Amino acid sequence: MTEIAEQTQNGLTRLVAERQSKGRVPGVVGAVARAGKLAWSAGAGSADLDSPGTPPTADSQFLIASQSKTLTAVTIMALRDEGKLSLDDTVDQLIPETKHAGVTVRQMLSHASGMQREPVGDVWDLMKFPSRDDLVAGWNDAERIGKPHHRFHYSNLVFALLGEIVARIEGRSWYESVKARILDPLEMRRTTVGMDGGPNQTGYYVPPWTDVPVREPLLDIGAMDACGGLASTAEDLAKWAMFVANPVDEVLSKDTLDEMCQVQIMADTDRWQLAFGLGFMLLRRGDRLFVGHDGGMPGHITSTFVHRESGTAGIALFGSTSSPAPSALATDLVIKVLEDDPLPADPWLPGTEVPAELTGVLGTWYSEGSPFTFTVSSGVLQAKSPAAAEHQSPAVFERLSEDTYRTVSGRETGELLRITRDPAGHPTKLHWATYLCTRQPLAFADLNNA
Repeated sequence: MTEIAEQTQNGLTRLVAERQSKGRVPGVVGAVARAGKLAWSAGAGSADLDSPGTPPTADSQFLIASQSKTLTAVTIMALRDEGKLSLDDTVDQLIPETKHAGVTVRQMLSHASGMQREPVGDVWDLMKFPSRDDLVAGWNDAERIGKPHHRFHYSNLVFALLGEIVARIEGRSWYESVKARILDPLEMRRTTVGMDGGPNQTGYYVPPWTDVPVREPLLDIGAMDACGGLASTAEDLAKWAMFVANPVDEVLSKDTLDEMCQVQIMADTDRWQLAFGLGFMLLRRGDRLFVGHDGGMPGHITSTFVHRESGTAGIALFGSTSSPAPSALATDLVIKVLEDDPLPADPWLPGTEVPAELTGVLGTWYSEGSPFTFTVSSGVLQAKSPAAAEHQSPAVFERLSEDTYRTVSGRETGELLRITRDPAGHPTKLHWATYLCTRQPLAFADLNNA
């Protein structure tokens, strides 16, 4: 494990113990991952009340339920990157026998389709879950209860259909695709459909009026596995979280994972603290943004959230149907580490050269009367407003040809920067996203003379 200061570890352990006690949860595991690996974990309570006092560990399986959606989403995006589907494809294009024309993959990933929440048939009442054939037939009978993108509406049904799309494109089961594409490359050996028979947390329900837990059943949810069928451990989820923090191309490119973390729809329209990207929950706590997902099945309530900026993740696994908010514990663990024992800043490293074509470009230029400072870092051109907040990254440029650059990140990403020079080769003006940049601040009335 990556070392965390002993005092901070003691504080983390107290957080887990307090949630277990106050929440009356039979068994809890909390964990923190950072710097690419599991850094700390602790269990509280009992993994099984038949052996009271033996807590679950980082190697104990819990049902992670809807956290499965994030793996389904990554698989869908990998297929998109391979040209096997588009986010603008509709379900009826990918599964021809389905109805509800116009439901796009993007809408499905972001819970913006307006489709009803669950498969038809009162599945959580009867505990009878659809086969693949039943799922598709039921999709046709399901209601589209809202207009697309009109408001957030969470839907297990649409993620189950995304699993069917994966299976049809790949010619193998959804789980076989997830295993080959994600679990095997990341060495997540104990992430399985249902429990694998190894060490696990028994699921319980603790009634509100007594302190006598009721053992919950293990369910086979059939064709709904893609929306909630996986079990996993804190050790495996740490590997998953570190991938979300720092993707590997073998699974998914960083650009695509970044795309998945862009807001698609706001779930919390009152305070703007919860949004959804493409398969990920985007949770804001103060100035920090966390990316991840909750999960809930009978006897198991879980959460994994990643603070991507620092590469730190929190994992909360509760062995009870009626548990405290798992995302609160997961993010509390991260915040505790970030505030009490942050990793040291990366050392500044000097560059070795300034590209000759940039020597006259560096310094302050003015656009719309406001300054931008153009600098070089490790040979790469950057620009940032002196008024920008410290946490805001500079615009970064990539050279396309002589005096033409593309903004590849930061302000005006995607836009061109063009350099105009006088006959002697000295830069006289810039055009960035078509806006004129000059060495002196000018009113719009003076731009024609620049």
